[in-house]
Amino acid sequence: MHGDALDLDAMLAPASFDLAYLDPPFKVQKTFGARLDRGARAKGPIAYHDAWASLDAYLAWLEERVALVRDLLSHHGTMWLHLDARAVHEAKVLCDRVFGARHFRGEVIWVPGNGSKSRSGPGMGHQTLLLYARGSDPVWNGKDPTLRAPFAATSQTMHFTRIDENGRRYRDRTVHGKTYRYYADEGRSLGSVWTDCPAMSANTPLCREATGYPTQKPLKLLDRIVRASSRDDASVLDPFCGSGTTLVAAATAGRSFVGCDMGALAIRTTRARLDEARIQYAFIEQPLSI
Repeated sequence: MHGDALDLDAMLAPASFDLAYLDPPFKVQKTFGARLDRGARAKGPIAYHDAWASLDAYLAWLEERVALVRDLLSHHGTMWLHLDARAVHEAKVLCDRVFGARHFRGEVIWVPGNGSKSRSGPGMGHQTLLLYARGSDPVWNGKDPTLRAPFAATSQTMHFTRIDENGRRYRDRTVHGKTYRYYADEGRSLGSVWTDCPAMSANTPLCREATGYPTQKPLKLLDRIVRASSRDDASVLDPFCGSGTTLVAAATAGRSFVGCDMGALAIRTTRARLDEARIQYAFIEQPLSI
């Protein structure tokens, strides 16, 4: 849908989505241009403005949309809010207020791998995704292959020395009197720091995945999020769909989706991407909220 995320309130049923991924403006205080072919983004068409009168103004804008998303989540649903150090701490307080602090499920640190340009201290080399659940039993597919990595070869040799009745190698560990079983073929959990989804795979003009949209996220990242927090028959919501990565990831994983953005360039980019992937969708041109 082309429109403000707030317009979704009148169009969608409450408690409809297992997953909502939000990649809003980060309060960067600049205007973002798009890349055409191999040209510079600064000389391309404007994608969106990310400038605010104050931090309070930004947080008030964000809180309305986070509250809307909360109401659209099912009782098994999770919101992933993607920000960086500019406003993530204040946004955490905001989300605690909207969802309730006990519904905070943790955070993922994403390392895009773009390096740092700071000369006055540690540069911003990561972004943060805050996870909030609507209810007490959110979907979490922790054993999905996208959330696992192979155990080190030395670990497999030293520790995974037992074989079960199905021929699977495993090890048992007892912690505080409770025994846990780990299978070699399942791999280890990635945990909360993700370094294997490089941003440049999405943003370089030499990569087929690139659309030229300035803040495009890599498909690998969104595929992992979709598969982690939604069921096979679920619906996925992205109220700031940008270049359409979430929608492509959802469709590829067999989920239905709803996407929304205020930017005309974002809508054109998303539609072109869905069309190229031959993903079916219905398009709605919604008057923007005032």
